[in-house]
Amino acid sequence: MSAAQSSTATTAEPVPRPRPLRLPPAARPYLPPLALYGAAKLTGLLVFAWLLTSAGDYRHKDPRFGGGAHWWDVLSTWDGWWYLQVAQKGYHPEPLQPLAPGGQFSAEQNSVAFFPLYPGLVRAVSEVTGLGLYGAAILVSVVCSFVAAAGIYAVISLLAGARAGTIAAGLWAVAPAAGVEWAVYTESLFVAIAAWTCHAVMRRRWVTAGLLAFLSGLSRPTAAVLIGAVGLAALVTLLRRDSRREQGVAAPLYAVIAAPLGLLTYIAWVGRSMGDPGAYFSLQHQAWAHYFDFGAYTLDVLRNVAVGHGDYLFAYSVPDLIAVQVVVALPFLVALMLRKRPPLVLTAYTLASIVTILGTQQMFGNTPRYLLPVFPLLLAPAAAMSRLRWPTLAVFFSTAAVASGWYAHYVIFELGIP
Repeated sequence: MSAAQSSTATTAEPVPRPRPLRLPPAARPYLPPLALYGAAKLTGLLVFAWLLTSAGDYRHKDPRFGGGAHWWDVLSTWDGWWYLQVAQKGYHPEPLQPLAPGGQFSAEQNSVAFFPLYPGLVRAVSEVTGLGLYGAAILVSVVCSFVAAAGIYAVISLLAGARAGTIAAGLWAVAPAAGVEWAVYTESLFVAIAAWTCHAVMRRRWVTAGLLAFLSGLSRPTAAVLIGAVGLAALVTLLRRDSRREQGVAAPLYAVIAAPLGLLTYIAWVGRSMGDPGAYFSLQHQAWAHYFDFGAYTLDVLRNVAVGHGDYLFAYSVPDLIAVQVVVALPFLVALMLRKRPPLVLTAYTLASIVTILGTQQMFGNTPRYLLPVFPLLLAPAAAMSRLRWPTLAVFFSTAAVASGWYAHYVIFELGIP
């Protein structure tokens, strides 16, 4: 080799090595809560799958009503079936069709009872990724569940610190009825929107809060409580001279106006399409037996369960017993939350949600599912548990994650109707 060649060989630039992938600094605090949430959820799901296959009952049920060829088919039954129908075929609104008297329902069920945001996302993801509608629906739910867990962390950490926020995300993973978070249901999507809406209000980002509240109104009717909480917080801001001077008028006013438009638009469309302005509420009442009764149904269930009777609508013994324990715990959770003096938006959202849930006739055994969006209730338990050491917390979450495969998954999907 010549001297020139040797010099060239020795001075050649080294091949650059690819840089390791690093998260932006702002995203790093979210790793612990998302890891805890994911590990707890995955554990619960695996236990649920084992229980399902061990019992085998789902193989003998209608694929629309809790059955299927595989255990994972159970995750797309009941309400999930309706959402997949909307994603595949769209809506077919028509005037209420009365049923023969004497049955549990007085009108035929219709897909317009299910709001469009979730099935619309499912259809879009299916088109973009090539996944089937079921796979796209599970993907949407799982991704939204992590966005929701991150939002819960963000809100709770503002009030009680990062450690409490991480614990709150883990608690949401093992809450009763948390099995629907990774199923063809809207809980994960709605909680993702609700948590980040509340966070935006707490950070005084009114435009963001208004847009998110608008989207929430396209996801489910219970968005009304979130919309009301955002509107109340914005109005209080407008009424206070100091906050008006600091935050201005335009942004809070925008939140007040934009927040309810999604919900009102969909309800109006249903009414116009079905030929009755109150068609959505009539459909819920007559075809699903869901309506606000000022708590009469809840009191009836509590009375029956207390004396061991099942003489009430939608009676399912095991889910109802768990729901009773959750309802009994509510006053304590609310009192502990209020002691933490949370912002108005969280207080209003929590109290209005509880009044709506307990004041409505619906499947009582699903009360824990209806309460999943009321994440501010996790504030006090998470703050108290943040004083524990991680080995103790590891034992708690390991035990709770395994047990959740039964009480948060199997109970609601196999022993009741989610």
